[in-house]
Amino acid sequence: MDYRNIGSSDLQVSVVGLGCNNFGMRIGQDGANAVVDKAIELGVNFFDTAEMYAGEHGPSEEILGKALGDRRGDVIIATKFGMPTAMTPTGIQSPGSGTREYITNAVTNSLQRLGTDYIDLYMVHFPDPDTPAAETAGVLDDLVKEGKIRHAGISNVNGDQIREAKQVTESSGLAPYISVENEWSLVDRNIEADAAPAAVECGYGIFPYFPLAGGFLTGKYKQGEAMPEGGRLTEGALAGLAGKYINDHNWGILHAAEAYAADQGHSVLDLAIAWLLAQDGVPSVISGATRPDQLESNVAAGDWNLTGDDVAAINAFAS
Repeated sequence: MDYRNIGSSDLQVSVVGLGCNNFGMRIGQDGANAVVDKAIELGVNFFDTAEMYAGEHGPSEEILGKALGDRRGDVIIATKFGMPTAMTPTGIQSPGSGTREYITNAVTNSLQRLGTDYIDLYMVHFPDPDTPAAETAGVLDDLVKEGKIRHAGISNVNGDQIREAKQVTESSGLAPYISVENEWSLVDRNIEADAAPAAVECGYGIFPYFPLAGGFLTGKYKQGEAMPEGGRLTEGALAGLAGKYINDHNWGILHAAEAYAADQGHSVLDLAIAWLLAQDGVPSVISGATRPDQLESNVAAGDWNLTGDDVAAINAFAS
């Protein structure tokens, strides 16, 4: 397992991280224990969760905390605050979640659920249009000074919001943000037009989520065949997004990716993760797992180091 620094910070994370949004939703405590045990065995030290995962009262955080137990000091925990309560033309928003009152309560609850006295990376999950960016950054700065969090990050943001975050912390001498977590995959490359260049410009690490497009890029979906049972795009919270990923354009990308990967002795899953790890500013790719063997596949994908020619070829067929 390789490890990379998050932006310009001193936090080093495994190039493949474990997304814990399945905890409490698709698997319970026993299943999570098995996945976390395997993750640590394989060298994964980065665990990503949120107060909203599996429900608004943080089941995922609680399950992760119990699964880690006395190994908490060996890992990097990232969690996020804020609920998706408003959909706008520019994306999901969380009005009111950037206030001092909200963040103070949220971090207290997250610390309790995780069973820890500090959070390594505490992220704004969704933009709050009603609260000044300086207020949110000021609260997070206080949490750093109090030792409740080590670093702060932002998520689901555009380039202007990233640059504003940088400007606000620098001009006021506040603890800097160090990361951006946005969706990014072979079939969703919107980040590349705006947010990714801004994050690199600001020195922020980029964590791609949904790197496998809800399972579409695992290779288990076959054009013209029934969708696999138990898949994230078949049932559960992501079923409504099936049309976003499964369409004629994306089938073309999937077929090209499968062929390119096969020529190099790899799977499309390997290619999807390795391609993201070859992008500027990406320290770790966040991928979920409900079984230990899935995690083994994700981690193995992180060992494939693509060449510049590989990346150019993939960019061409995934456009």
